[in-house]
Amino acid sequence: MPTVAHPTAPALLRLPTVCALVGLSKSQIYRLIGAGEFPAAVRLGANSVAWPAEQVHAWIAAKIGAAGEARA
Repeated sequence: MPTVAHPTAPALLRLPTVCALVGLSKSQIYRLIGAGEFPAAVRLGANSVAWPAEQVHAWIAAKIGAAGEARA
């Protein structure tokens, strides 16, 4: 029986998870957002925001790539 690929829904990360992944405090993250250097959060409700996981992982990958280029 053939397998059917199911599209995965975009994952959203809440602030504590984002902080843990990138190793920054929430104030540092919001400072970077204000400077246009970190992906903006998506508003989920009146008092709730989250970050698209794909954008956070892309930001991490870019930082790793930049660090590698700086050493070369």
